[in-house]
Amino acid sequence: AEKLRFVRLPKGTSARYQGDRTLDFPVGTTIAKTFLYPLDARNPSGGRRLVETRLLIREREGWLGLPYVWNDEQSDAVLQQGGERKTVAWVDASGERREVDYLVPSSADCGLCHDANGLGTEPLGTKPAQLHRPVMYAGTEQNQLALWTREGLVAGLPALEQLPHYPLWDDPGGASLDARARAYLDVNCAHCHAPNGPASSAALDLRFSQDLPRRFGVFKRPVAAGRGSGGRLYDIWPGRPEESILLLRLESTEPGVMMAELGRTLIDREGVALVRAWIAAMNADSFRSPSSGLR
Repeated sequence: AEKLRFVRLPKGTSARYQGDRTLDFPVGTTIAKTFLYPLDARNPSGGRRLVETRLLIREREGWLGLPYVWNDEQSDAVLQQGGERKTVAWVDASGERREVDYLVPSSADCGLCHDANGLGTEPLGTKPAQLHRPVMYAGTEQNQLALWTREGLVAGLPALEQLPHYPLWDDPGGASLDARARAYLDVNCAHCHAPNGPASSAALDLRFSQDLPRRFGVFKRPVAAGRGSGGRLYDIWPGRPEESILLLRLESTEPGVMMAELGRTLIDREGVALVRAWIAAMNADSFRSPSSGLR
């Protein structure tokens, strides 16, 4: 799916910087994310199908999640708090016709992904490191955080050069394989797989900032994987992706095995290829040295 993202803040307010967590948005903020599929990904101007628009609304007692489902005429989206299931077909960038059994989450499902380290529901994707990148605005490429600061939409940011930023995971020329794979795992997995996160029982920390290999899975035995381990010994076995639990879970669509466990029914082929290449390029011997922190 492709996505359109919008943030609306109440007039005269701003979001507050709070370290590497998501920005702290004021009461009255609405964040909207629309999911869509191009009819033919090879032709960007060839039309698209809007599937759902999710709203997160900041109320005094916390965030409220509301899913709206677009009709077949593409003229309106209707609130479906119980969620919905839709069949969506499209042609992908390689020319293959694809079909997905698309699951629109219920309002109650929102907290399953947006539970932020036991601190209540939070938006995803609005950490400074994710927003610290160029965007097109009024026909000009600008840094998103610099733009938001200039427009008064965010306050308290350090100098931009002091802030971390994630490389583009799918741009081989932009950063190392290691950095791109770690960024991919942070964005897609670390809101659960982090200290005190909803998946903290797995003792797997997939944050981009985690620099101890054992903590992000290298030669780490599973703690609470259940049958999701597939009988494999380590979350990441350097040089052996086919023996790594992490890859098994990304490649599965079986409930109880696949990760993420909610919100997908397809395998992310490009993401799997990136993680596979990352694990395959690891030298197992280098992680057994005293400096690796694994002994």
